[in-house]
Amino acid sequence: MADVAKLAGVSGQTVSRVVNGNDRVTAETRIRVESAMKQLGYRANIAARALATGRFGTIGVVMFNLSAVLNVRIVEAVVSHAQARGYSVSLAVVDEPTEKDVRAAVRGLTDRAVDGVIVIEARVLDTPHLRLPEQVPLVIADSRAAHKHPTFGMDEAAGARAAVDHLLELGHATVHHVAGPAGSNPAQRRRAAWQRQLKRSGRAIPPAVVGDWSPRSGYDAARRLLMDDDVTAVFAANDQMAVGVLRAAAELGRRVPKDLSVVGFDDLDVAPFLTPPLTTVRQDLAAVGRRCVEQLIARVEEPSGGGSGQTTSRFVRPELVVRASTAPPPPRSA
Repeated sequence: MADVAKLAGVSGQTVSRVVNGNDRVTAETRIRVESAMKQLGYRANIAARALATGRFGTIGVVMFNLSAVLNVRIVEAVVSHAQARGYSVSLAVVDEPTEKDVRAAVRGLTDRAVDGVIVIEARVLDTPHLRLPEQVPLVIADSRAAHKHPTFGMDEAAGARAAVDHLLELGHATVHHVAGPAGSNPAQRRRAAWQRQLKRSGRAIPPAVVGDWSPRSGYDAARRLLMDDDVTAVFAANDQMAVGVLRAAAELGRRVPKDLSVVGFDDLDVAPFLTPPLTTVRQDLAAVGRRCVEQLIARVEEPSGGGSGQTTSRFVRPELVVRASTAPPPPRSA
């Protein structure tokens, strides 16, 4: 650092400010210091910086399902926003959200020197016996408020209500549901909101058919549902299962949307390009990831005023995107 300061013609403190991203450096000085660093091959000593500042510049992320599209979207947003704030990200993937595995994941991250941890879809944190390191700031990316840690997530109940209301307003007598797996909290919340909205509207509540988020499970569920000609509207708990519903409808000669309306949930990139384009609930998961990072960094950099020891729950409202897979039901034959 002394060599960089000498070459750039600045003080060692100025070099330190550039290395740590301090704003109190002019653009001209920053360019001169960075040029000297590049010329000398200087790289910051992370361990020394941590000793000086008490921070490592790294955020840990614990997630439970690397194949889940929504989890990946949140992680992408976390990585992007963390990097923009000068933090790197260390990822720990837990196959099963058990107390033992979560404790091991968090312990592994703290052993690797992280400043704080973001846990994605953390239903295991409701377990009363789970103990996590109190000295490490923790933020939850989830859709429930029942956490002692700050929480940010999608208002999934609002999204499910919007899907049901849309189909009922089109004139469908009721709405059938292809639900996600029983062990999934997002699936449970979407299913519960679907049931409540039908009950509130005074409509019959048909049995839900449970899938596993995959297109195949949506296809199998629809093959069973569509044996009944009275089924005119299906709300699938995610877009991938909705894709399976569309395929089954085509094979059974049920025209979408003339004979059958289908609504998904997530608004995947493929949704506008299906035949027909899929009506679905769009989730702004980038906003969830960004808010988790902002809250965590606030707790790291200002532990006395950045939310440490406080519980905060914020929910991002999803948006219903109406496309060509929904329409009024076919007229009933006499």
